[in-house]
Order: sequence, then structure tokens, then C-alpha cells
Amino acid sequence: MFEDVLVPTDGSECAEVAVSHARDLATRYGATVHVLCVADARIVENAPHNEQIMEERTELAERTCAGIADDGVPVQRAVRSAVPHTAILKYVASHGIDLVVMGTHGRTGVERYLLGSVTEKVVRLSDVPVLTVKAADGESVTYPYETVLVPTDGSPGASAAVGPAVDVARTYGARLHALSVVDTMALGLDVRSEVIRDRLEESARSALADVEERATAASLAGVETALEYGSPYKGIRSYVEATDVDLVVMGTHGRSGIDRYLLGSVAEKTVRTSPVPVMTVREPTEQG
Repeated sequence: MFEDVLVPTDGSECAEVAVSHARDLATRYGATVHVLCVADARIVENAPHNEQIMEERTELAERTCAGIADDGVPVQRAVRSAVPHTAILKYVASHGIDLVVMGTHGRTGVERYLLGSVTEKVVRLSDVPVLTVKAADGESVTYPYETVLVPTDGSPGASAAVGPAVDVARTYGARLHALSVVDTMALGLDVRSEVIRDRLEESARSALADVEERATAASLAGVETALEYGSPYKGIRSYVEATDVDLVVMGTHGRSGIDRYLLGSVAEKTVRTSPVPVMTVREPTEQG
């Protein structure tokens, strides 16, 4: 499924964690890792030492590639001077990248709800899956992935993530968990709530059954399924912590135009607050 993996790096701790995940994924998939270092053109163009900045980015790319190559993983190096998220997305499109692995800062409190702007823009705009990883507030982030969670509500956006989740679980020999959270917060006190709740439960069970069927078709061992109630993103986070999940794979809606800058709130909150890596998979648009 993944043949060309892009990992942008600026040498920060969270970027280094992303590099380690990209290397491990590439090893298991037999993929090539593309290391991209971007000097922000908005800064470089007006900097008195712009040549030095470009040299530093080149040296960082070379060091990163050398470390990956030491593990026998094919690697390619690229250095660009551009707006970072634009350079990343252009590289994805021009080099047939099928997975981007990026670091986000581990934060607490209100800052925990803010991703780095570059990562957030790539997650929102990328047509290919994006794996976001944190430096876990000083704690080491472990892999290989032994437990993979795919949250689902049966929508096309959620269903887009089932294939990649099944494939990663199979490749890693991991246990696949499927979770559907019935959003009771949205029901309110309307007298029709019981009927709506029944329909939501039926949809949730159908979505879980679909994951089981697709996992069986892929010769994946048994799937753990769970139906819960409450706030979807809080339910996902609680399940991650209670079940020692190593990776969450979830869908985002396929959008175009200005709407593309808005992630579904559940996916957005999960990416921002999850203590474990999250792979977001975009629902294909009708145009392809």
C-alpha cells in the first residue's frame, strides 16, 4: 500500500520522532523514504545569511538520509526554499508519494488544541494519508504498532480509513480494533431522540460489521469491536488509553475549495489531542 513515504524534517525533536516512524514503516512495506527539508522562503529571502540557512537545511537532509540508509532503507533527499506546506504538497503530487509522516509538538493545557501550522495545513489539504506523531512530552513513542484502532460511523469519510487500517494491522501483525461512538450529545431532549438513537445504534453496528467483513476478506485475524456512547472524540481518546492503542487510523471528509480548510471536528480534535500517532485518510472526492 505504501511505496513512497515522505517525511519533512526541520531537525526538531518531534520531527526526529516522525523520521523514526517513517523508517519503520518503510522497512515493513519495502518503501522508499523521501526526506524533505524546507527553508521558509518568506524568511530566507530577507535573511542576511540565506546561503547559510540553505546549507544548514542541506546538511540536515544529508544527516537524516544517512541515518535511514544505515538501516538499509532506500532514501531520497530534497531541499527546497518555499512556503513549507506548499512545498510539501507539491512534492507529494510530483513524486507519487502515498504517505506523509509529520511531527507535531506534544503540548498540555490549551496549547494542546493547537497543531503546528505547517502540519495542520498538510493534514487538511493532503490527498494522501498523513501520519502525525508527537514527541510525547518527553516520553518515547514506541513502535512497532501492536494495536490499531479505526473509529467508524459508517460514513464514506470514515469508511475510507478502513482499508489502510486493515493493511497496516496486517503488515505489522497487529490487533485491529473498531470503535463506533453514538453521539448522545447530539440527541438532546427531543421526544424523537429514542427513535434517532435506535437508528444511530443500527448504523454503528452496521459500520462495525463492515470493518469485520473487510478484515476477514484481507485474512486478518479477529477484530475487537466496541459500541459506545457519548462524545465521539472523547470516546476515541478514552478507548485509546484504556486499550493501549498504538495507532489510530481515521477518515476525514473529501472536500474542495474553501471547505477543504475545515476538517471534521472529530478528526481534528483527535489529531490535536491524541497521545498516540494518528493517520488521517481523506475520503476521495467525486472528481477522483
